[in-house]
Amino acid sequence: MKPETKRYTTSVGSRTIAIETGKLAAQAGGAVTVHLNDTVVFAAATMGDVREGIDFFPLTVDYEERMYAGGKIPGSFFRREGRPSTDAILTARLTDRPLRPLFPYGMRNEVQIIMYSLSADAE
Repeated sequence: MKPETKRYTTSVGSRTIAIETGKLAAQAGGAVTVHLNDTVVFAAATMGDVREGIDFFPLTVDYEERMYAGGKIPGSFFRREGRPSTDAILTARLTDRPLRPLFPYGMRNEVQIIMYSLSADAE
């Protein structure tokens, strides 16, 4: 069963932000594609079962800046994306910090949020 595709748009200043869900990552708990001009970011979230024996909330946020998003295709030696850049690590942390308090206190389910930049506007 394919989920229903929904698209929401809003204006922020002179720019239009479009959020689309239900098109990609149907097996994830939730997935969105966010468009701002020519910049497109994809995010998916999923939650696992309760983990026993831990006393913290296992939230993992990953952000990857794909080289093709900036119009760069790596040569034969650098085909793999490699480790995340400092900017990618900081973006993941900037996403983690405001999301963490939104989850209920005492939650021990493993939650993973993965974000990719699919295309990047030069502006």
